[in-house]
Amino acid sequence: MKDPNKFTGLIVALTVIACWFTSLCLLLNWHFNWTNPLVYLTVLIQMHLYTGLFITAHDAMHGTISTNKTVNNSVGYLSVFLFAGFFYSQLYTKHHKHHRHVHTADDPDYAEHGFWKWYFSFMWNYVTIIQLVIMAVAYNVLKVWVAEQNLLLFWVLPSLLSTFQLFYFGTYLPHKGEHDNEYQSSTLRKNHFFAFISCYFFGYHLEHHQKPGTPWWQLYKSKG
Repeated sequence: MKDPNKFTGLIVALTVIACWFTSLCLLLNWHFNWTNPLVYLTVLIQMHLYTGLFITAHDAMHGTISTNKTVNNSVGYLSVFLFAGFFYSQLYTKHHKHHRHVHTADDPDYAEHGFWKWYFSFMWNYVTIIQLVIMAVAYNVLKVWVAEQNLLLFWVLPSLLSTFQLFYFGTYLPHKGEHDNEYQSSTLRKNHFFAFISCYFFGYHLEHHQKPGTPWWQLYKSKG
């Protein structure tokens, strides 16, 4: 008999990608009015869906999307490329380096001296010239069919905002300062709803380092 939970990780991953794609298509074709408050709410929703793309790729890096390695990695490649033209293999190497050398000079996610220096160091470690070229080409191709204001507001801006969301809740808050555990991590003290909307439960960061094989949608169960 087949395990009914075998495909849950894949279903969750594909649902996140589908929600992002459907939302983006609708927003890029929306003849909106700047005075409509829903415009700004949808930017935040799209930001959250972008964060979901990256979290999906992160789950793939820990092999939690599918037991089939090809399927698992393919979803990871797709998710992170859709996020901002990243290459999964490069992120995979750096992310596992973070887990091996957390809070040290060899940790690509760690920097000392304040939020902004840390953020720009974080971005510098991950953004590449080829990625910027890919995004520039994609932007110029898309604007042939899509209004430029829609591209900027619903495609460019949410992805940029998402980097702040991912960095602040998934790296900066959990790892800043000194900690009394081997993972040099803290955990979010607020409720599960806030933990989900802030960064797909990755505020529960100590729990993630303790159990890296736990997918994001199960991570709340590890919370003590």
